[in-house]
Amino acid sequence: MYNPKGNGKQKTVQQVQFIEAGPPSHLSHLVHRFLEVRTNTPLDNDYLFHALPDSCTYIIFDQLNTEIAGITKIHVASEELNLGKEFHYVNIRFLPGVWKGQAIYGVVNATYRGVLPLNEINRELAGLDFTAKKSVLSQFVELLIERKMIAANPVTEKIFTHIENIHTVTDMAEIIGISSRQLQRTLGQITGFAPHDFLKVLHLQQSLVGDNYLSYYADQSHFIRSFRKATGYTPTRYAKKFDV
Repeated sequence: MYNPKGNGKQKTVQQVQFIEAGPPSHLSHLVHRFLEVRTNTPLDNDYLFHALPDSCTYIIFDQLNTEIAGITKIHVASEELNLGKEFHYVNIRFLPGVWKGQAIYGVVNATYRGVLPLNEINRELAGLDFTAKKSVLSQFVELLIERKMIAANPVTEKIFTHIENIHTVTDMAEIIGISSRQLQRTLGQITGFAPHDFLKVLHLQQSLVGDNYLSYYADQSHFIRSFRKATGYTPTRYAKKFDV
């Protein structure tokens, strides 16, 4: 089953705290993880968070400024996001294809002016422990369901269910039961990715689960080339610098 990885945590920086947990079971077809990332004390240098290629959508709450929140995605290539010397974010990470609205790309750093009650939720989260935060976030996800802002996507659900058997875009189209041209249009609408790019992201993410990376690449050289193209690092250099 698809289990996307997103955190590239610098091993040399110990003052940054990451907490993550899965959603309640009735939301697991929509939400991958609830996350909190924060500094316990101000850092000496800016913190560069290495975001792996990702097809998920995030809602991000800035707990240091509760007027700042938003909906975001990451590109098909990895990015190093400068979080500064002091930060505190709470995130909802949705599975690909379930978010029905628009999303910006990159770090959320502006006052939220949209129709969702993100600023109110941000203020409610402030001061709570992570368990209480999860409860607030789960209730917010239920509100998004009521408003039809998120919904299970049968196309991506079918892809994730059969991910072990998908090696090419043709495989993906056949499993879904549509033509390659329809797949191009459908995936573009629901994920923002072309099928080839979406498959590259899925394979990279799956290769980071356990030791089964060769299930998704022709050989070790193919994996190393693909990993370096997507992240800018060889797997060995990446493993020395980051935890995933």
